[in-house]
Amino acid sequence: MTDITMIRAAAARLAGHARRTPLLSSPFLDEIAGRRVFVKPECLQHTGSFKYRGARAAVSALDEGTRARGVIAFSSGNHAQGVALAARQFGVPSVIIMPADAPSMKIDNTRALGAEVVLYDRATEDRDAIGAGLSAERGLTLIKPYDEPEVIAGQGSVGLEIAEDAAAMGITRADVLVCCGGGGLTSGIALALEAEGPGLRARPCEPEEFDDVTRSLASGQVMRNARTSGSLCDAIVTPQPGAITFPILRRLCGPGLVVSEDEALHAVALAFTRLKLVAEPGGAVALAAALFRRDEIEGDAVLVTISGGNVDADVFQSALTRFA
Repeated sequence: MTDITMIRAAAARLAGHARRTPLLSSPFLDEIAGRRVFVKPECLQHTGSFKYRGARAAVSALDEGTRARGVIAFSSGNHAQGVALAARQFGVPSVIIMPADAPSMKIDNTRALGAEVVLYDRATEDRDAIGAGLSAERGLTLIKPYDEPEVIAGQGSVGLEIAEDAAAMGITRADVLVCCGGGGLTSGIALALEAEGPGLRARPCEPEEFDDVTRSLASGQVMRNARTSGSLCDAIVTPQPGAITFPILRRLCGPGLVVSEDEALHAVALAFTRLKLVAEPGGAVALAAALFRRDEIEGDAVLVTISGGNVDADVFQSALTRFA
C-alpha cells in the first residue's frame, strides 16, 4: 500500500522531470468564493494534467528488464498521455486502451506521443479484460490509472508541494479540494497532507450523476455510478472508487462536494478570464466547488486543484461563450 515513504521516493524520482506547479490566486475568485482561493494548476503539467506524475513514477519504479518489454494502460485521455510520454522518455513501447468517445484531442495527442491506441466501447466492453488480455499476450506491464500504489505515490507529490507552499503562506488549516475520479490524486494528496500538512483536509469534488466517491464516503461503502459515460467531465468519470484508494479516502478525507456540468463550465471560463489558465471541465470541478459551494466549505482559505487542461476547442469555446 502507498505510504508517505513511497510518496517521498516518487517525488525524488520525479525531480527534474515533473514540473513544480505554483499556487495562484485572484481577488475576483476570492470575492465569488467569500474566502481566499489558491489554485494549484496541474493543467500546466507535462501532457496538460497531473497524470504525468503518477505515470512517470510508476514507469520509473519498474526494474529495467520489465520496463523494456513495454507498458499498457487504459484511460480516457490524461493517464493515457502521461503513460505514453513516460514510456517514450524511457524508450519503451506503450499500448493505451481508450474509450472511443474520449475527446479527439486526447486520442490524437496519445498517438502523437508514440503510443499504440486501442479504442473500445465503454458501455459494452470491459477495459480491464481488454488490458489483461493484451498484457498477457505481449508481456506488457499494466499501469492502472488510479488503483496502483506507485501511481498514487506519484500523485501524492502534488500534496507535498501543496503542504510546503501553504506553510510558506502561513496557511495551516484549510480544505484542499481535489478533482476526483477513481481517487488516485485525492488519496495521494490526502496521504501527503497527513504527514506534511495535518491541518489541511483533502475533499473530493465530482460532477452530478458521477458522484460515486461522495456517495461512498457518505454511506461508508463503495457505491457505483449508474452510468459510465455521457459527461462533459469525462476526465474524472469512473465506475466506482478504487479498492486501494477508497480505504484511504474514507480514513483521511472530508465530505465530497458535487457540482453541475454548468458550474464546471463556468469554472472553466473563470479560470481563463481570471487566471489565464485553460482547464477542462473535469479538471475544473474543484474550482467550481470552491466558487459555488461556499457554504459547504470551512475556513478563510481554500486550496484547489485544476487537474487537467486537455479540453476540446468546441467545449472550451462553449464555456467562454456562455460564461466569460
